[in-house]
Amino acid sequence: MRLLKYPKMGPLDTIIHLLSFAAPALAVAVLVALAARIILPHRPEGLAWWSHIAINFVAGVAVLVAGLWYFGVDGKMATYAALVVAIAGCQWLSGRAWKA
Repeated sequence: MRLLKYPKMGPLDTIIHLLSFAAPALAVAVLVALAARIILPHRPEGLAWWSHIAINFVAGVAVLVAGLWYFGVDGKMATYAALVVAIAGCQWLSGRAWKA
């Protein structure tokens, strides 16, 4: 009797699935952080560009995990919309854009 409906994944397949799951968060985090350097005024007391990317990436992965938990599947457009809003909000907060 088979307990699993799908065949088991090996370690390489698991890594590829996890990287593919986090890829949208990384792409949006990098694009938003780089666009913010062009659009928002530069503040000397601000964080480095790589720390903005790291903060945005962590927030993005958290939103993707929450979407997976809530909907039960990955890839819902509502999750991706929440991803963009969350990362933009994190960039706005960490860039202290309200002081501009």
